[in-house]
Amino acid sequence: MATLLSVNVGMPKDVSWQGRTVHTGAWKSPVHGPRMVRRLNIDGDGQGDLAGHGGDIRAVLVYQLQSYRYWREQLGRDDLTFGSFGENFTVDGLPDDEVCIGDRYRIGEAEFEVTQPRVTCYRVGMRLGEPTMAALLVAHHRPGFYLRVLTEGRVQAGDEITLIRKGPEELSVADTDALLYLPDRDPALLHKALNIPALSPGWQQSFRELATARRPGQEPGWPGAGAGNRQHREEPGWPGFKALRVARIVPETPTVSSIYLDTTDGTPLPEARAGQYLSLRLTLGDTAPVVRSYSLSSAPTAGTYRISVKHEPHGQVSGYLHATLHTGDLVDIACPRGTFVLEDGTGPVALLSAGIGITPVLAMLHQLAAARDPRPVWWIHTAHDRTHHAFADETHALLSQLPDAHEHIYYTAESPPPDEPHISRGRPSAPALAAIGLPADADTYLCGPPAFMDSVGGLLRAHGLDPMRIHTEQFSALPAINPGVTSTAALRPHQPPGPPGSGPLITFARSGITTPWSPAHAALLDLAEACDVPTRWSCRTGVCHTCVTHLVSGETTYTTPPLEPPEPGTVLVCCSRPTTEVVLDL
Repeated sequence: MATLLSVNVGMPKDVSWQGRTVHTGAWKSPVHGPRMVRRLNIDGDGQGDLAGHGGDIRAVLVYQLQSYRYWREQLGRDDLTFGSFGENFTVDGLPDDEVCIGDRYRIGEAEFEVTQPRVTCYRVGMRLGEPTMAALLVAHHRPGFYLRVLTEGRVQAGDEITLIRKGPEELSVADTDALLYLPDRDPALLHKALNIPALSPGWQQSFRELATARRPGQEPGWPGAGAGNRQHREEPGWPGFKALRVARIVPETPTVSSIYLDTTDGTPLPEARAGQYLSLRLTLGDTAPVVRSYSLSSAPTAGTYRISVKHEPHGQVSGYLHATLHTGDLVDIACPRGTFVLEDGTGPVALLSAGIGITPVLAMLHQLAAARDPRPVWWIHTAHDRTHHAFADETHALLSQLPDAHEHIYYTAESPPPDEPHISRGRPSAPALAAIGLPADADTYLCGPPAFMDSVGGLLRAHGLDPMRIHTEQFSALPAINPGVTSTAALRPHQPPGPPGSGPLITFARSGITTPWSPAHAALLDLAEACDVPTRWSCRTGVCHTCVTHLVSGETTYTTPPLEPPEPGTVLVCCSRPTTEVVLDL
């Protein structure tokens, strides 16, 4: 018979860690006497980061006496007291390789259901002073698990733990954890996991992705886990950068020009997917090379690549491309990449853009028109005025080739001509989306300035669109995922403090920073943080893949081998260092 040995609680507090402040509830201490267990937690307990911990799915964390004994021996520690692993219940029994997802237990007056293994969070390592602890818990098959509270009631140390129902597929906590984080997973177990209603939604989503041969982009449950943010497998192209020739340059508007690129030897260019982008590496003067990314605006089968660049008022690179680049020049280009791509389907498609954000969705429109795609297509674009409306005639012609197309244009600074009823003055709004009949089940692709995407994304969600159907693209740094770290004022990316390194150059392409590597940094992630480049991580030990980043060019090595390597062409920046010059999509 399993027994509850200790009830441990602790309220969140601010803890200093690596020069930052982390708001965490990982510090738990035993309590005496009965405690009321409620739907969200135990009286006197709290979680600091509700994105990855807590809530009704993860109300109570369980860890076992047997695992304490194991880690005391493995780590040579004699200071591990109950609550040290951040658990609420320390139990005798209930091993991870026997407890199953969906099992139900009675403890004292309360009843519980097992929902998922512990999240591989860096804070357990911070609490124990063992930075690799998150990886060790997974590698040694001793994660612990979360409970949902089915019936509230009082519990106390000494209560017996009674199994009242087994989970429907009898998939153990240890097997579930390994299924997500370790290689050589069994497809049959994936399908078993998806048949367990009690399994938390975040883990279900990750297993659905794995069942379709995609590595989950990040820890299940963290913000931003929706469509458009994952780093999926890329199509093969060429490694690093190679020189392409400028075939021609075509002005589109007073501020936008299209640059057509071709190979130097006449060999065919690899076909890109509609919506992907090119990264250009340019040497401007005596400074280190700079890297910028621009969406392909041409049809995937065009034979040449076309990028369309807006001349920003103080843009060093866009200014060079507009004023200095000429036909016949050679430019270093990385192969097409990106996951903001038009997916196959049968339902309606909505392509929404503003300004130069038109480019990736224009490539998608080319693909739809070339196939005479029968899907209903909504084309919604916002421009300043007719003069600055890039590709107006091109898009209108493409839409005319589709059997069921709906065109809606908004000019923010000019009234539309009376003979063009598809053009309106203003911006997209909730009433406008309703009036044009945008379907709530449309697969939607959204690109434009950040304020536009935030605003229109909110309108789409309020209109009833599933956030998983709203795909977005942005070339600035992605929103940071630093769970538990107290927010500070966002700083513009900059060179790292201190003496410059003497190692290979590291370029953070989205942030526009190139700096030499220094061995003073433990990993590429640490260098990025020193430059205030927005970063995305959770475990910091090569387990969760939240930090997976496209490796545009260069080679790296792992300081700590990840439990499962990421997809080719990507790297886990939390535990890798450069061996050559490196360009990262950060």
